[in-house]
Formats: sequence, structure tokens, C-alpha cells
Amino acid sequence: MTQYRIGQAATLLGVSVDTLRRWALAGRVDSIVGEDDRRYFDGEALAALATSLAGEATTTPPRAQSARNRFVGLVTKVTKDTVVAQVEIQAGPHRFVSLITREAADELQLAPGVVVDAVVKATNVGVEIPAQF
Repeated sequence: MTQYRIGQAATLLGVSVDTLRRWALAGRVDSIVGEDDRRYFDGEALAALATSLAGEATTTPPRAQSARNRFVGLVTKVTKDTVVAQVEIQAGPHRFVSLITREAADELQLAPGVVVDAVVKATNVGVEIPAQF
């Protein structure tokens, strides 16, 4: 299970830490308070919330890369067969679907709640794990 601290989760959802804290206290999103007294959010719960907020969120500017269309988002669904994997990503208001090899999906350990970069070039959407989040 992938977990994110409140600041990371707020960034992924495009909201402030205070807003996310209020949502957690109101029961809009599940969170736990760890032994270190910090609030943590489950990646799958964040992915579900990101999908429901798709029309409300704003995007961050793309990173300085040769691929101009790069979006940080959360994996919301992974469907695998013997050769291919379909990866659904919610990046703010944008939903991306990427078809990659099953081997790549397994190697990247893609699952709902994992933070990825959706890299769009021409008609293809590639999936990358950011160096740090």
C-alpha cells in the first residue's frame, strides 16, 4: 500500500494542505495519523478522490524537458494481460490512458495510487516514475 504525507497528497490533488486536512476531518477522504503524529493518505483513496475532482483541479506547469506535454498524476487503474497493460492516470482535470508492455508495468510496479509522469508525445502516452516526490 502506497502512502503519502499530507503535503504530497495536497500537491497531487491541487489543493492546499488546509483543504485536504478539512476534507479528511469531514470524512471526504480517509487518512491515518501515524505514530509520528503525521497524517498519511492511502494512494488508492487519493486516486479515487483525484478522479472525482477531475473537473475542479488545476494543473502545474510542465517540467523543462524535450517532451513538452508532461503531467504529474496518480495511477487510478491498471489492467494487464499477458503482453500489454492499460494504465489509467488522473493528472488534475486530465485523464490519460497509456498502453505499455506488461513487462514495463511490472517493472515500474504500477498500481492505483502510484505517482507517475504521463509523457505525451504525438499519439503516445508514456509512463515514468518521477525521480523524487
